[in-house]
Amino acid sequence: MINKRFTLSEANAMLPRLVEDLLRLQALTRQFEDKFQELQKKKALHKHFIHTEDEKDPFFEDESQLEFMRIEVDLFIENFTRQGVLLKMINPGLLDFPAVVDGKEVLICWKQGEERITHYHGWHEGFIGRKKHPEA
Repeated sequence: MINKRFTLSEANAMLPRLVEDLLRLQALTRQFEDKFQELQKKKALHKHFIHTEDEKDPFFEDESQLEFMRIEVDLFIENFTRQGVLLKMINPGLLDFPAVVDGKEVLICWKQGEERITHYHGWHEGFIGRKKHPEA
């Protein structure tokens, strides 16, 4: 959803569903990272053994599962984008919502752990430049 602009109340109304999606995305990325590390260990052990040319790929299934999980992660991320929300970080969750405050293009921002959205910052200021939203 390109060029979407949110009001503070619209962003806060979306937040419960977005938090739910973020938690699922975080769980999926943890699973992906664990599986990736496990595969790296298997590959490291595997190189120390003698192999025949006709041996099937012992990592095919794990690599296929990782690829499927990566696609799932990409779909979750794309879901945020389709809604016009900018997913800045997965862990900890950091979401930005394009908005206009006092006639200026800004980003309403939320960090995981906050109950609701109350701050914004300029497009080039980042999280460190957060200011209290005038409607919060």
